[in-house]
Parts: sequence; structure tokens; C-alpha cells
Amino acid sequence: QALLTALMISSSSATLPVTFRCAEENNRIDKRITRFVLPVGATINMDGTALYEAVASIFIAQLNNYDLDAGQIVTISITATVASIGAAGVPNAGLVTMVIVLTAVGLPASDVTLIVAVDWLLDRFRTMINVLGDAYGAGIVQKLSKRELERMDLISDVDAVNPFALETTLDDDECEKKSYVNGGFTIDK
Repeated sequence: QALLTALMISSSSATLPVTFRCAEENNRIDKRITRFVLPVGATINMDGTALYEAVASIFIAQLNNYDLDAGQIVTISITATVASIGAAGVPNAGLVTMVIVLTAVGLPASDVTLIVAVDWLLDRFRTMINVLGDAYGAGIVQKLSKRELERMDLISDVDAVNPFALETTLDDDECEKKSYVNGGFTIDK
């Protein structure tokens, strides 16, 4: 659903409510993760835009019979990545940042007009890639932080049952150790 919405509206920011719902309900990703990762991803994770700008810049160079060396291709890749981070999550924002990429390697910025005719369609697909990347990011963070989230939930459950359950003791090494003691069980931090 989130990908179809991205395809229809061509805006990763406008797709956020649907992406939240899909990630939380369909994929059971924790709300604490989705509410942080997805908005950050919609703002700075523009994978589709970076790929598009790099490929379109090389395409424009080939149309102009301009031979790019390895250094210029690396410059295009880095500039496209940095420019995509600064791109807004709104339709056709990639065209604006494309000028930066073209200028970085000495190509005429006016050649952006060569791809304007098909950009409306390409924008929809790169938005889908951006939204998919955001969802993958949330899933990876969920996988990597699952134990920590469970531990936080367990600690908050113990605090809710008995907020005075925290006691400080010293272990064999004379190091301070905090344990939650409640109803005969201990959870070490």
C-alpha cells in the first residue's frame, strides 16, 4: 500500500501516514522505531533520487559527447548522494538538485531540460525506491534493537508494578550494580 501510494502521489513525505500504518500493522515494527526512522528517512534517505541524478548526469554527458573519466564519475556519485540528502521529499525536487550535480562536473545546467519530459514518470518510481528504503531501514533497526526494546519494556513494566523496586547493591568486585527486585525475581541491568 505504501509503495502504491508513493507511486500515485510521488512524495515520500505525503506517503508517511500510510508507511507508518503498513510498518506497524503489517510488519509489526515497534512504534518507537517507525516514529523516528521513517520521518528521518523521508527527509534524508533519498536513494532513488541519488541513483537518478547520477544516471541522468551520465546520460546528459553522453548526449553531449562528453567523455567522463573515473574521477568525474566519482564526483557525480558523491555530489548526487549529497544533493539527494538536501532534496525535499516533494514531487520533482530531484530536478532542482540535478543542476548541482551537472555543474560539479562542468556540464551545462540548462541540459536538465532534456529529461523534463519524462521526469514526471521517473519521479514516481524513485519515490517508490525512497519509501522502500525507509521501510527497510525501519525493519533493520527493529531487528538490531529488538532485545534492547524488550529490555526497556520489561523494565518499564517492573517500574509500573512497583516504582520503588530499585535498590543499589555491590557485587563481588565492589562495583555498583542496580537490580530490580519485585515479587522474588531480579532483573539485572
